[in-house]
Amino acid sequence: MPLHLALYQPDIAQNTGTLLRLGACLGIRVHVIHPTGFPFSRSALRRSGMDYLDRVDMVEHPGFAAFEAWRRSEGRRLVLLTTRASIPHHRAGFEPDDIVMVGRESAGVPDAVAEAADLRLRIPMAAGARSLNVAISAAMVLDRAMEQTGAFDALR
Repeated sequence: MPLHLALYQPDIAQNTGTLLRLGACLGIRVHVIHPTGFPFSRSALRRSGMDYLDRVDMVEHPGFAAFEAWRRSEGRRLVLLTTRASIPHHRAGFEPDDIVMVGRESAGVPDAVAEAADLRLRIPMAAGARSLNVAISAAMVLDRAMEQTGAFDALR
């Protein structure tokens, strides 16, 4: 499976459900890195994830250390979306095995997680704007990554 998406300790069930649905529709494995800011259950995700929750390829990790150990064993590059990055997403070159990571809605990721990323990207925004919704950000960047890596060609 090519591109993956990782959710670092998501705070909002609706965004998580939306991202799981995105993964199901685009054939992207979604990694959920615990703890979450809500009781992680099908009922919490049902409204936004709809019936796609049965179709998503999801892997749960008990914490970042477990995720990072898995990632390193697989030799995959971690691409972090963060407002603190200097490289805009549209200038990045994506690789087929990249893992695109979004942080917590409330706080992003800790410095140690940011430092573990192989590539840190930001989405350019209008002056005065602080951040985009994580589901929108992930969709924007995954679109670019899928286009660059030819991942759309595998979909109908």
